[in-house]
Amino acid sequence: MIFLKKIRFPLLTGLLCTIIFSTGCKNEPKEEEVKENRLAGASSPYLRGHADNPVDWYEWGDEAIEKAKAEDKPIIISVGYASCHWCHVMERESFMDSSVAAIMNRDFISIKIDREERPDIDKIYMNAAQLLNGNGGWPLNAVALPNGKPFFAGTYFPPEEWKSVLTQITKVYKEDKQSLVETANALTEGIKSTNSITDLETQKNNITETDYLTLLKSWKPRFDTEEGGYQGEQKFPLPVNWDALLQHYYLTQDEEVLQMVKTTLDKMARGGIYDQLGGGFSRYTTDPEWLIPHFEKMLYDNAQLISVYSKAYKVTPSNEYKAVIEESIEFVERELSNGQGGFYSSLNADTDGEEGKYYIWTIDELRNVLNTSELELVTKFYNIEPYGNWEKGNNILFRQFSPEEFTRKEGMSNNEFTSTLATAKEKLFKSRQGRNQPTVDNKSLTSWNALMVDAYLDAFLAIGEPRYLENAIKCAEFIDDKMLRSDSGLYRSYIDGESGINAFLDDYAFLSRAYINLYQVTFNIQWLEKAEKLMLYAIEHFKNDESSMFFYTSDNDKNLVARKLELDDNVMPSSNSVMAHNLFVLGTLLENQEYLTMSEEMLGQMYNLVVEDPSFYANWTKLIGTKAFGAYEVAIVGKDARQKNISMQREYLPTSIFMGGQNENLPLLEKKLVEGKTLIYVCQNKTCKYPVSLVKEAIHIIESYRTGREEKISIWN
Repeated sequence: MIFLKKIRFPLLTGLLCTIIFSTGCKNEPKEEEVKENRLAGASSPYLRGHADNPVDWYEWGDEAIEKAKAEDKPIIISVGYASCHWCHVMERESFMDSSVAAIMNRDFISIKIDREERPDIDKIYMNAAQLLNGNGGWPLNAVALPNGKPFFAGTYFPPEEWKSVLTQITKVYKEDKQSLVETANALTEGIKSTNSITDLETQKNNITETDYLTLLKSWKPRFDTEEGGYQGEQKFPLPVNWDALLQHYYLTQDEEVLQMVKTTLDKMARGGIYDQLGGGFSRYTTDPEWLIPHFEKMLYDNAQLISVYSKAYKVTPSNEYKAVIEESIEFVERELSNGQGGFYSSLNADTDGEEGKYYIWTIDELRNVLNTSELELVTKFYNIEPYGNWEKGNNILFRQFSPEEFTRKEGMSNNEFTSTLATAKEKLFKSRQGRNQPTVDNKSLTSWNALMVDAYLDAFLAIGEPRYLENAIKCAEFIDDKMLRSDSGLYRSYIDGESGINAFLDDYAFLSRAYINLYQVTFNIQWLEKAEKLMLYAIEHFKNDESSMFFYTSDNDKNLVARKLELDDNVMPSSNSVMAHNLFVLGTLLENQEYLTMSEEMLGQMYNLVVEDPSFYANWTKLIGTKAFGAYEVAIVGKDARQKNISMQREYLPTSIFMGGQNENLPLLEKKLVEGKTLIYVCQNKTCKYPVSLVKEAIHIIESYRTGREEKISIWN
């Protein structure tokens, strides 16, 4: 992993080396009963789910820290989230075990964290796990000194192993506390140096097309060209990567890259990771062929995947992609809507204590629902096996072919296939609705809802369904109403009528981007004004004075043991990469040189890291591509500006920035409004070509710019 520095931790060579190999403890404490703990009053559904644990849990806050200091006890920091399968397993096995709870309650102060509410805390202790073990995951279980500095971190532990870990830590804490202090201090310095600003001196200013083209040399070796995604035993959707590679194809016309994106999107749409009956994607698969998912469904995955399938649909129109877009939106609206325009966070992987139980089928269950012809089709199309294609005789529905490929292969008429499959799916879906359904984490997060605004906008521009634009606006208005404070600051979370938790940089980054995108679609200037207010707030409260980057936490937050920078793009783009994009687009629209300079400095500091491994910095590569090839400023002014804008954006134009309307309310719109006409100006670097009235003419100008086959068109000043 980039930035991780090798540090020697004294504890790892001492007494605690034995704990991961231990199978149990002697002289276990007597059981004690705890009927309900203080998490019963938590806002987080995940924390409330631990209210019946015999563990004396605390939420993160002064009470727990002060108690740990007063009693001189180490702190257990246990992090998870509501839809996490193994988090629930460890809760059932360990945290509901009174003998485990007795150790935790006697020798430790135990704090439960919802990583989705408090990603700032999660990032610190996940970093500790990665430094100590080389990897991490959830549940995350760290142990720290009373001051919060960690000296131990791991993931899932079975109960006997967890008791052994705790017993050994207690022994060391009593007999050799100084070794733990030394480890905690060294580990905390390691955490602080991860993504350190000292590593980010300005490395590149002028970025050329050649610079951008070299990125693929270190990117392509990771591609799994057969199954899509990246090589490895597990597969994550990682939509920001395929979004970036779509842009790469647009800029370079590299057919190999386009094929890689298409293979990935095709395989995901046909795999078990996609709910073939109800739409929507699970978080990842445990196999390299997208077949066996961890069944939790996250809003952030589905929002981003709706966006990337929408963009891919513009490039390569496909009935499969359109179905994924429509079905995934239906899933989000059906199962995650909060009824106020916003959306809940996730669906649990487990039902009745079993992972995936809601989604899987035995052959007998299918026989009970379908008639003979429907069963025959479903069995072939979704690869049903009599004894199960998964475990315990169960089947996960997945496809190997598109509907068109399947009908050709089977010699079926398209009408027969479509009619029979639609009826079968309707029957199966209705039957499945009668099962106990996965629980919903009903908190609404600012950043994830902002991603859904973008998803609706991208789907609207790809398919043209007016309802998607209406719902994008409704979602933005929900965020405005529930999350936005009068000082332009944000809350992170909304649940049960209450907003709370000071927002983090990703909330500001994703929401300001959503506002910018809303402006570019609607030409309603209020969205751009809102975006700038958020940007100004972020600059004041998140900006690091010693670099061009932004801290993940506000200066209004209580300092944790480290104030982190989020730089690398993962399942979501990093908050700093989104901020760099936002500054570039805002700076262009507002002709604000300060914003443009800040964006350029951020990209310059990141350049060498991006070149080293662009797959970890995919969203940064998009900005590199835009800077290298140049952005297009598209101004559309006149009575029909909005209609022509939407028509133009039905095309895939990822490096174009759109502005316009019937008012000259931006610098680049000045003196462009001509009475009785709607004109389109295509510009680069504030220099515009002669205005045109037809969308196809404007697109032709962009194509001429982009391909270098520019015709002689008079410059209009």
